[in-house]
Amino acid sequence: MRAVQPPQMTIGEVDISKLTFNPQSRDDIPRILKGLLYIYMNKDLLGAIFVLLMSKFLPTVSKTNGRPGMTLWTIFVCGIIRLDLNIDYDRLLELMNEHHSLRAILGHNTYYDALYHLQTIKDNVSLFTTELLDEINELIVKSGHELILLEQHGEKGDDLILHARCDSFVVETNVHYPTDINLLYDATRKIIQLTAKLCKLLGLSDLRQHANIVSQVKAAMRKAQLKMRSKAKNIEQQEKNNAAIIAAHQEYIDCAKIYVDKVRQILLDVEKIDKTDIMIQDRYDARKAEIEKFIVHAERQIDQIRRRVILGEKIPHEEKVFSLFEPHTEWISKGKAGVPVEFGLKVCIMEDQYGFLLRKKVMQGQTDDKVTVEMVTETKKSFPNLVSCSFDKGFHTKENQV
Repeated sequence: MRAVQPPQMTIGEVDISKLTFNPQSRDDIPRILKGLLYIYMNKDLLGAIFVLLMSKFLPTVSKTNGRPGMTLWTIFVCGIIRLDLNIDYDRLLELMNEHHSLRAILGHNTYYDALYHLQTIKDNVSLFTTELLDEINELIVKSGHELILLEQHGEKGDDLILHARCDSFVVETNVHYPTDINLLYDATRKIIQLTAKLCKLLGLSDLRQHANIVSQVKAAMRKAQLKMRSKAKNIEQQEKNNAAIIAAHQEYIDCAKIYVDKVRQILLDVEKIDKTDIMIQDRYDARKAEIEKFIVHAERQIDQIRRRVILGEKIPHEEKVFSLFEPHTEWISKGKAGVPVEFGLKVCIMEDQYGFLLRKKVMQGQTDDKVTVEMVTETKKSFPNLVSCSFDKGFHTKENQV
């Protein structure tokens, strides 16, 4: 059974409609809660959102029979908080149990000591996806347009003329400046650390000195980095420096390859060990898959360093990876003054004259001119009253001009 909201208030609940939040707060949580309060007070909008949620959350399961689960209002609030703040379930659990204002918007007062549990949150709030948030955003924007019509003309209607602007910006990922040698260090470090944990899980003595091994790899990387900083102008000295650079990089990739091969051998030896315990087998399979993923990264970086430094090749841009931990990261140069390059993903947004976000798109592997027509046509489907849209010159091509 999945209830929308409790049919009546019980002891320990508060009247959500009477809540107030600190208007002087500059934190993002009170602003999110103010928006949730507006939705709660707008019964037509709230009803439309609940209809949408009921159609998405286990539509074949009875809404009236069975044990009561987390209410749709609680899932909605927690889903909005998680996605808007971009937080994990552990922080969401802490907020739901300890944040006074958030517990108030859920209907709990100061003396109501009922606590949420991590697995319950994961099972329920995970149903609230970014795609579902996009559909809810459309309902909220249309509700906002109705408010504007009511303010301008004193009546509701659907004849609000929209003029939009479209632009893109970079959402930066949390990565260090990527070079092939520090990416090789990242891969080798993770391979050694994960394999050491795997050996500990299985009671093996391999890689007991894994911290020392990581230090050796890091020292070889630092040596290669320092050799690259020479700025000698004498031709003879330059030749000596180039030879030293090649030697340092060869020593570095040899050091990394020794431990990559050692880990490969450990994985082969581990396969022969009896792992009848189902829990150990599952943990082993997951950790082995992660180790093999980083081995692929390490071998790619070894090959690219060898080709670039020793063989003197230029690595094509499409072969490069800019982060092992956030592989979607792209090298983006938008021509900003003082910002030659940014690392992350471009996002395109369509905003109307009232500041409402009509549509967004993550531009993975795309440039501005490739999304121009799509942004207009898709926005037009949801908001037929869109009559014009402005772009900057980066969106223009002859094919896009209609």
